[in-house]
Amino acid sequence: VICLERGIYHLSSNVRVLSLGKESGASRIKYLARFYRYIWRERKNYDAVFVHMNPIYVVLGGVLWRIWKKKISLWYTHKSVDLKLRIAEKLADVIFTASKESFRLKSKKVKILGHGIDVERFTPKTVKEGKGDRLHTITVGRISPIKDYETLVLAVEALVKKNIPIHVSIIGDAPSADQKAYVSYIHSLIKEKNLESLFSFCGTVPNKDLPQVLQAADVFVNMSHTGSLDKALLEAMATGLPVITCNEALISALGEYGKTLGFPKKDYHILADKIVFAWKNLEIGERLRSIVVKKHNITNLIVGILDYLK
Repeated sequence: VICLERGIYHLSSNVRVLSLGKESGASRIKYLARFYRYIWRERKNYDAVFVHMNPIYVVLGGVLWRIWKKKISLWYTHKSVDLKLRIAEKLADVIFTASKESFRLKSKKVKILGHGIDVERFTPKTVKEGKGDRLHTITVGRISPIKDYETLVLAVEALVKKNIPIHVSIIGDAPSADQKAYVSYIHSLIKEKNLESLFSFCGTVPNKDLPQVLQAADVFVNMSHTGSLDKALLEAMATGLPVITCNEALISALGEYGKTLGFPKKDYHILADKIVFAWKNLEIGERLRSIVVKKHNITNLIVGILDYLK
């Protein structure tokens, strides 16, 4: 595994992690030098290359990998199409993505495999419970402007005016300076609306602990404008939660429930109505889980990737 920055990891003994050096403050020139050193030094130790979400690595190594007859694959799930992606598409043998909306460049090399959700870990509550006295809503993901948290704040305000008892848990962090500024803005908006007691900013939750956190909620909401299939929503579906979203890629993933659970971007009135609808129809969550088990199971994904690489 070649990574830009090496952190704490727990992998099998047959996996080696080679860092380009960001954690030690290496320069971009050193990144580049290490990248070429690694792919040359290890060339007899690998048969195929799987690049995750970074087309630039295909651009940098693609010609050499083709000369060495290494099978080149790229996993990409984002609506953005730039020059790097266009070049990577030409060099790659196969491109894996989660949905048709997740890769916006026309190519015969694209293979749609769904996402990889561990449906053995992300499971519904063991004990079935009905609708409680308070609507516990949850959202998971990076806190940034493209995730449109202000629409959620306005939806909560609308529900308070209708005397709907609601509490929102926001799971996620804001690592960059502009994202931290956005979090401050959302806090000020919540304060302006006198809704402080109804929101909990929980920070980052390790993925291993996320199933239990999701199980404690009633409804999952996603206001994202990224246009790509978000794993957080699929994990919520696997946990048996009804999910509400405005993201076209996610609406498509909801199948027959797309119209029922989707809402127009920034329309907080409809978002508020959909949240209440989902709360009153929690059984929808069971049907959504079956979609994930069938189309986004981690086991099926890995088998699919290996079949194409072979």
